[in-house]
Amino acid sequence: MATIKEIAALAGVSRGTVDRVLNNRGAVNPATAAKIREIAKALDYKPNRAGLVLAAQKKKLKLGMILFSLDNPFFIDVLEGANEKAQELEGYNCTVLIRQIPLNPEAQLQAMEELVAQEANGIAMAPCNDERIRQSINALSERGIPVVTFNTDIENSKRLAYVGSNYTKSGATAAGLLRLMTHGEVHVGIVTGSSGILCHTERIAGFTETLRPWQDHIHITEIIEVHDDEIESYEKTTALLQAHPEINALFFAAGGVYGGCRSVCALNRKNHICIVAFDKVPTTKELVADGTISAIICQQPKIQGSKPLALLFAYLTTGERPEKEYNYVAVDIRIRENI
Repeated sequence: MATIKEIAALAGVSRGTVDRVLNNRGAVNPATAAKIREIAKALDYKPNRAGLVLAAQKKKLKLGMILFSLDNPFFIDVLEGANEKAQELEGYNCTVLIRQIPLNPEAQLQAMEELVAQEANGIAMAPCNDERIRQSINALSERGIPVVTFNTDIENSKRLAYVGSNYTKSGATAAGLLRLMTHGEVHVGIVTGSSGILCHTERIAGFTETLRPWQDHIHITEIIEVHDDEIESYEKTTALLQAHPEINALFFAAGGVYGGCRSVCALNRKNHICIVAFDKVPTTKELVADGTISAIICQQPKIQGSKPLALLFAYLTTGERPEKEYNYVAVDIRIRENI
C-alpha cells in the first residue's frame, strides 16, 4: 500500500504538503495539489481509516444543511434521513447544523451566511436556481467550504456533487405513465412549484419533450405555479379547471398535490381526470389508495437527507472527491396495487 512518504518523494514535496492536500487543509499551489492527487490516484493510495477517525474527532467538523420548509411533507422524510446521519456523525465529533427555510433565494442566502458565521466546514443544500446562490456557492468553494446540492441542482456552479433524482428522466417517466393510462384526446394541466427551482423546470421539460411525438392528441393546456403551497394549489387548480373544463389529466410536478387533488374532488372531477404526481407522503398515499391519483413517482427522500452529509464528511476528512458528480436515486413507481 502506498504511503504519504512515497507520494511526497515522487512529487518532490514534503510529507506535510502531501498531508495538507490529501486531507484538504491548508493552502497548496493548485498545480502541486493536482500533481499530488494524480500520483495518489495512480498508486491507489488509501488513507488509514483509524487515522481518519482520530483526525475527524480532532477537527470537530461542522456541517450545515439547508432544506425547504416542512410545509412540503416530502422534506419531513429528508429531514429524518439527515437527522439519522447527524446522529451517526456525532461519534466522529461532527456537528450538523440544520436550517429549514421558505422557498426563496433571499432566505437561502441568509441561511448560508448564518452557517458560515457559525464556522460550518461544508454545506448541503437544496438550492434555488438563482445567480446570487450560484455566486455564493462559488465563493464558498474558493474559500475551501465545499457545497453538495440535493433534491434540486443549480447550473454552472462549483458545487462538489449532487444527490437526488434525474428530474428529466422522472418527468419523462411521468409522461410515459400518463400516455399509457389515457386514451383519445387528452388535455393536460401542469401544476408546478416554481420556475426558479431547477428540478421543477427539468421535470416539465422531460414531460413535455417525451409527449412531443403524441402532440396530435395529447395537448398541454396550461402550466400554473403554486409554490408548493396547498391553499394556493387548491385555489389555482380550481381556477384552472373552471377555465378549462376540457382538462382530463393533471401532472403535479412539485408540491401542492393534496390541495390540487382536493380541488378535483370538490369539483366532482375525480373520476374524469387522470393524475400523476410525485412522492409517497401520507396524503399522496391516501389519494392513490382511494383512486384520486393514478400513479406517483418516488425519489428516496431519506437518502437525499443522509448522503449529502456523508459525501461532505468523506471529502473533508480524506480530501477525496466523490466518485460520481451526479448521485441519482432510483425511479420508483407506485400505483394503488403496490402503494
